[in-house]
Amino acid sequence: MYEMIIRNGQVYDGTGNPWTRLDIGIKDGKIAAMGWLAGVPAEAEINAEGLAVAPGFIDTHVHSDLLCTKPDVHHIKVLQGVTSELLGQDGISVAPVSNQTKPLWQKQLRGLNGDIGDWPWTSIEEYLQYLEECNLAGNVTYLVPHGAVRTLVMGFAGRTASREEMTAMRELVEEGMRQGAVGVSSGLVYPPNVFSDKEELIEICRGAAAYDGSFVVHIRNESNRMTEALDEVIDVARQSGVRLHISHFKVIGLKNREKFPQALEKIDRARDEGIEITFDQYPYTAASTVFHAILPPWMHDGGTEQMLARLREPAVRERIVNDFATSSEFENWVNSCGWDKIVISSVSTEKNRAVEGKNLLEIAEMRGSGPADAAFDLLIEENGGVTMVVYWGEEADVMYGMKHPVQIVGSDGIFGGKPHPRLYGTFPRVLGRCVREQRVLTLAEAIRHMTGAPAQLLRFKDRGLLREGYRADVVVFDPKTVLDRATYENPRQEPAGIRHVLVNGQWVVKDAAFTGVTAGQVIRRG
Repeated sequence: MYEMIIRNGQVYDGTGNPWTRLDIGIKDGKIAAMGWLAGVPAEAEINAEGLAVAPGFIDTHVHSDLLCTKPDVHHIKVLQGVTSELLGQDGISVAPVSNQTKPLWQKQLRGLNGDIGDWPWTSIEEYLQYLEECNLAGNVTYLVPHGAVRTLVMGFAGRTASREEMTAMRELVEEGMRQGAVGVSSGLVYPPNVFSDKEELIEICRGAAAYDGSFVVHIRNESNRMTEALDEVIDVARQSGVRLHISHFKVIGLKNREKFPQALEKIDRARDEGIEITFDQYPYTAASTVFHAILPPWMHDGGTEQMLARLREPAVRERIVNDFATSSEFENWVNSCGWDKIVISSVSTEKNRAVEGKNLLEIAEMRGSGPADAAFDLLIEENGGVTMVVYWGEEADVMYGMKHPVQIVGSDGIFGGKPHPRLYGTFPRVLGRCVREQRVLTLAEAIRHMTGAPAQLLRFKDRGLLREGYRADVVVFDPKTVLDRATYENPRQEPAGIRHVLVNGQWVVKDAAFTGVTAGQVIRRG
């Protein structure tokens, strides 16, 4: 007898093939049978007549590294059909750390990953063991964060690494890969990663390539110098042999729109050369990240405490404002998008809760100051624990990128405050607005971009497709009604149309409601 049978559904297997009508029998957490199972008994059944049945969605860019341990908060991901997430993004995450670097990262990451109190781990092995002991709604896997290993070797020093320091970082990456990570990540706009050069990136990527890992990277510039930044990481892949994956692929600023097709052409040429390169993308025209990312790189030398101390100095503020106006040497959000396009999405204290959801011009008016001073003061008052939403582009470019065969769907969702709606809506938005309403992709293609394609990137051996013997991570949804309901004004709205979700064969979403079942597992390399 099967534990569950999903009957009569239109089964999309995750390869991009058109749907076929099959029953799916589940036992011991795996897909035990796919075929005609009429008359076969089961302990539980789902009648999927008129519904789509697909592999559980795999989110390749998240910031759930801490809050995945709190299913009362994190369950919004399974309500979207997401059954697996890739942690450790942007080179700035929670392991490995030392007793010396842990407090620094706890402060640095509070606005991005949330706060669960003190961390009882230092190594990646200890972190993954901690997650294995937690109640996880969905599965998780991990990347070695470049910034974490760099800090272990050389602190937050605002300089390039020596050859000996590069070697030490590569060895830490290799250790993390042996402990179960699936690749290495970097965010080349975030400290301390921003201080690295190409030689350092090549060396750390050799550590990942030795274990068939990927390099998942937020490139150094997504605006004025986007194509040059893409060239840099393509050459890193060329010289290190690593598989390259570009995070939240886009071009920032309307004046830079022509660079988007140029960048896609570069990706195609790299693949023709034999470099395995993919990218993920969220279906929105606004980004979300830590608010201190608006500052030029020199402000981050030494970490958060020194950044906040510098912000108190009038001469430093004047220099930053001049950089905002003139510099193209860093990811200059203010110059590329404007203060009116930068919206505060979360703060750390009740004192400034009123600014959540307001742009910097509105906040400046509230405070009776200029937008730059309002920004600097807010960072000081919140000890840097602020996140933002930034409106950067046009939907036509998002849809153009979505059609590319190496595109993968990733939410880049950040919890807390008044979040970007992508936290609650990414995957249903693709299925409802992009597939059903705008016909950018077929349903089979979109499902492949959410399942089979990310499973290939992560080298999952038994997830991402509907196959006998594979883990029973399954989503059942209504293709006629599936839709995101989260908006920028009211982002905490659950999606429509996601009926049932299984994680490792357990019923975690039933009739569109979280059951409270926590069946998620830690997925280690290999």
